[in-house]
Amino acid sequence: MQRTAPRLWPKAISASPRKSTSQQSGGIFIERERLLKTFKVTHEEIIDFENLLQADKNASQGKHYRDENLAFSAHKSDELIKLHNELTYFPKDGIPGNPLESAYHVGRYRRKKIYEPKPRIIMALQYRDRVVQWAYYQKLNPLFDKQYIEHSYGCRVGKGTTRARAQLQYWLRMASRSAKKWYVLKLDIAKYFYRVDHEILMKILSKHIRDPLILRDLYNLINCEDTAFGLPAGVQPELCDREEWLYNRGMPIGNLTSQMFANIYLNELDQFCKHDLHIRYYIRYMDDIIILWPNKEELHQIQAEIERFLDEKLHLELNKKTCIRPAWLPVTFVGAQITPKSIRMRKSTRKRMFRRMKYIRGLFEIGRITFEKVNNTMQSYFGLIGTFTARNLLRKVIDEFSFRIIKHDNSTG
Repeated sequence: MQRTAPRLWPKAISASPRKSTSQQSGGIFIERERLLKTFKVTHEEIIDFENLLQADKNASQGKHYRDENLAFSAHKSDELIKLHNELTYFPKDGIPGNPLESAYHVGRYRRKKIYEPKPRIIMALQYRDRVVQWAYYQKLNPLFDKQYIEHSYGCRVGKGTTRARAQLQYWLRMASRSAKKWYVLKLDIAKYFYRVDHEILMKILSKHIRDPLILRDLYNLINCEDTAFGLPAGVQPELCDREEWLYNRGMPIGNLTSQMFANIYLNELDQFCKHDLHIRYYIRYMDDIIILWPNKEELHQIQAEIERFLDEKLHLELNKKTCIRPAWLPVTFVGAQITPKSIRMRKSTRKRMFRRMKYIRGLFEIGRITFEKVNNTMQSYFGLIGTFTARNLLRKVIDEFSFRIIKHDNSTG
């Protein structure tokens, strides 16, 4: 009787048996070919005046009174017509048969350093370029969103951090009731936004988008002639000289399209983990990834396969924060410490929150801001705290800050 190979994936969480083109060779699985969805969107749809008009509306939301927004809005129709003409492709020198080219060029980025929650370089485009990004985002993101796995929560409508935490806690509760000893693999990709390979990203986009003019515009958005976005491996952004930044790597943090490209890029890893490694309990929020598995040795093999895939297919690597821990320990995920019974705010987040509250209170006490501004800030923090298991924290905030503000407001009335 012919012996069958032992099953690597536990029946409790593996997918139902089905035919697969995967083969074992040097690792657990070789990535198999998947049927890819090709989108029928055209360049004409994206630069259509109505789409540009909606893009302007979205780009200006909450920012109507900025100088560059006001200047654009003062001549909105003319500016949108100008953008439409610049984005339209014509034969070079107007001679039929010559290669097509457009007059649009991405403007220069403004750079800004931030240090909370960690040091980063934020980059912002001029308003007219943000309108162009919205025009592409409106048409492409809904199409790509349908390709994502269910438990990808970053920058998606109806998802977000609160639902990601709740889903992970639900799985941890299931694991805590199981007779098996479960483990958590936390994956942390080193400098993800700074290390995305432009050539690989364009190959992924070209699998789904057939219109060459859309691909040409996306290439220009990704490969900016004036600004480098990438970092050499192992280099911190605040310590890297301008001359050392890479032009063929990275995405600008703060860009609308960067959020979309970030999900598209790591969707390749999502599909590999779900359909090739058959991992059921897999959740991702941007580059923050958690996997639950009931066998520690097999989880080490899974980690090795993921590292191989990231290195060979996406040219990324995991950092030292990647680890495997028992599932009964608190899991750090999207700014929270999550257990089967609680979702607690991280200590570093609490410290930043209290520091900000003290700063706001100080401005109010010297008359620099109004009570309405203080109240808006406090209400936003109350809303944030409400998403955590934090009854004592809420009481401390009310006792420490709200009472003093109300007392001061009454004394000045």
